Amino acid sequence: MRTFLAAILLFLITTRTYSQQLRQVNFSGGATLSFFSFLVDNDVLIRINEEGKLLEWGIEPVVQRFNYFLPKLQPYMGRVDYYGKEADSASRGKIKSIGTCVFTYYSRYETAEKIGKLRSIGSVLLDYYNDFDNKAFRGKIRFLGSQVLEYYSSLEDESFRGKIKAIGNTDITYYSIFDDKLNKGKIKSIGSAVYTWYSLFDRTEYRGGMKSGSYRQTIGGVTYILQ
Repeated sequence: MRTFLAAILLFLITTRTYSQQLRQVNFSGGATLSFFSFLVDNDVLIRINEEGKLLEWGIEPVVQRFNYFLPKLQPYMGRVDYYGKEADSASRGKIKSIGTCVFTYYSRYETAEKIGKLRSIGSVLLDYYNDFDNKAFRGKIRFLGSQVLEYYSSLEDESFRGKIKAIGNTDITYYSIFDDKLNKGKIKSIGSAVYTWYSLFDRTEYRGGMKSGSYRQTIGGVTYILQ
């Protein structure tokens, strides 16, 4: 009996931890990181930007017939709580919980680049690059739970300077101005997935559009979405 109960407890803990891991990474224009998304209880997606700001939350709608995911989230109708006047000034008025997922924030006693930013999403801890790091990514997220985030430094090509370079073991590369003047800064590869874009040598109506690759694909357990 004890073994059975222990197995159930382990399953619940594992499931809850797993459900709060990074699920999606969205890029706008095939070039610029828009937000990271976490899937929590009740199929709620939590979206945050690279500076650790909570942007939105809700349910991702799917057109079942075509397996098409709409970009705008549907409202979550469950319980949402906020930090009150009794909370630290850096947390006051901010989201405290969405359903069973609890949020914490760095207090006013932290270093300047952390104050008021998300500290945890459920069991996932967040940390940030500080003022001693390269200026291109100061204040951006460094750790998303077990995932280490890297960014291109201020010494890199201006086409992708400051952009996300790696998420855990998944490297992200971009086209430079020397590769393609029209598509400079657009994603060239995510892990083993390669992307090409219509260039100045292609028909006018195609230029700048994706030529090969997928707008939505899962790599290393994370779904990368180019919008």
